[in-house]
Amino acid sequence: MSAKPQRHRRARRLTFTALALTAGAGAMVAAALPAGAASGGGAAKSRTVDVQMLSFNDFHGTLEPPQGSSGTVSERQADGTTKAIPAGGVEYMASALREARKGHEYSVTAAAGDMIGASPMLSGMFHDEPTIEALNKLGLDVTSVGNHEFDEGKTELRRMAYGGCHPVDGCFEYGKTFGGSQFQYLAANVTDEKTKRPMMSPTFIWKKGDVKIGFIGVTLEGTPDVVTAEGVKGLKFGDEVETINKYANELNKQGVKSIVALIHEGGLPASGAYNYDCDVPGAGAGISGAIVDIAKNVDPKVDALVTGHTHQAYACNIPDPAGNPRMVTSAASYGRLFTDTTLTYDRQTKDIVRTPLSSPKPVQKVVSRDFPKAGDMTELIQRWNALAAPIASRPEGYISADVPGRGSEAPEKPLGDLIADAQLEALAPADKGGAQLAIMNPGGIRADLAYKAAGGEGDGVVTYGEAYTVQPFTNMMNVVDLTGAQLITALQQQVTGPVNGPNPKILQVSKGFTYTLDMTKAGADRVVVDSVRLNGAAIDPAKTYRVAMNEFLAGGGDGFTVLKEHKNKLVGASDLDCFNAYLNKSSAAAPIAPPAADRITVVK
Repeated sequence: MSAKPQRHRRARRLTFTALALTAGAGAMVAAALPAGAASGGGAAKSRTVDVQMLSFNDFHGTLEPPQGSSGTVSERQADGTTKAIPAGGVEYMASALREARKGHEYSVTAAAGDMIGASPMLSGMFHDEPTIEALNKLGLDVTSVGNHEFDEGKTELRRMAYGGCHPVDGCFEYGKTFGGSQFQYLAANVTDEKTKRPMMSPTFIWKKGDVKIGFIGVTLEGTPDVVTAEGVKGLKFGDEVETINKYANELNKQGVKSIVALIHEGGLPASGAYNYDCDVPGAGAGISGAIVDIAKNVDPKVDALVTGHTHQAYACNIPDPAGNPRMVTSAASYGRLFTDTTLTYDRQTKDIVRTPLSSPKPVQKVVSRDFPKAGDMTELIQRWNALAAPIASRPEGYISADVPGRGSEAPEKPLGDLIADAQLEALAPADKGGAQLAIMNPGGIRADLAYKAAGGEGDGVVTYGEAYTVQPFTNMMNVVDLTGAQLITALQQQVTGPVNGPNPKILQVSKGFTYTLDMTKAGADRVVVDSVRLNGAAIDPAKTYRVAMNEFLAGGGDGFTVLKEHKNKLVGASDLDCFNAYLNKSSAAAPIAPPAADRITVVK
């Protein structure tokens, strides 16, 4: 059947909905379908059936409960205040998902990318094999790729999908060969530059009995901007909307009318509370960000969008181009939440019934630590921890209090300052590069440094495993020549979006480097040029400075294109080695205090 009649049929259902609501007909869906078409079971096969879709995103190999603010979700209370709820940990997530599936004959589990990459040491040290094993046990059916699936390149991603031992490190467990994913990875908009074909499957059709739902998986078109050049070498990333619409047509030609898009791109809700209702009219209601334009342009053939990348929680109705209601969801990150969505499947049309009363709104469910631990996940964690323990438990240094990083809402993060200081100290010696300052991308800070270990004592010890969790990429450090003008341009590239747009990526800077951000202004004018100073002296646009940064930034990552114009590059130690060397100089008697985060003055 062509796409046009399909859209007309859906439009007629919506017209009836409006009439039924005007007449006060509460049982609109039942009235719109023939007798006996009510959803549910029964001896006779009903026309519609409810399919449960459980979804999550941005898991990032977080098998153990995440520390600090990364291990909580914000819950909106009846009085308008918010409350932090401890959440996350795959032992609890497995129990939560298994409990949610009870009583549901039709249930599919889907994800929207970044299942691996930027992972804590328990998974990252073993190239994320433990996470793939855990996701298999969780019952994941399908996921799109995200940008972090490319952290180690396309060959390693294919190994995650198809199995085999690591080409360098070999097999991690004696007598065992890594089997790969039992779920389907989708990469519809990622093509091989030589063959022009998708590097992995573009679509997946989930079937149970006579119910069929098609999934299309894409990552953000801007993946090359947020991954090292080596990670995306030989690949091309296409437009999300064009790709989804193309494969929606192909699924329709195969007789699949019910379609879900898994998109590793997201939005920013007006509230950070997981239970915030972004569909309630009023001040501050709604959602912004890249996913809004994507949702407004994805073909009406697609019935729901599961999204990610921004690590936010939302379940918003963004109407499709035909004006039909369509849900767009995201479940925060690190396995702290999952979304429970009911898809009402019409056996006659083979399509999802998308009307305001056809099914309940998606529900965000907290992976509470009140759930019992799943025994199989506990065994998995213990097994891999035993392999990691000799290195992971090694003390690296001491801190005197929590050092906020990933969870900090401020543009300047204490942990970002500490990391930049560590890089400057390691690379300042003349024979190490002669760095005069260091800059660090905020996305590379993957966790907080918690004074009290998760479930343990509060002794301020920072272990190798904890340091690895903060800096998991092992990016090599570069020391390069940049002019003062180029440095100022880099600062301006942080804030070239509109004043009320998505949060800009603010570079973290080493001690002695200071400047002012005036957020009351627009674009590049937000950087007060006269305020940019190094050790008290104004930056000279014509002078050359030696700047330390990781290889991701040196390659122009995160949109800092001016940084690619550097000269006289010297490659140094890894970012993790620099970080640990800095930690090693502390002691129980002289721990590192959280930096004051007073290098960037923000005017609001």
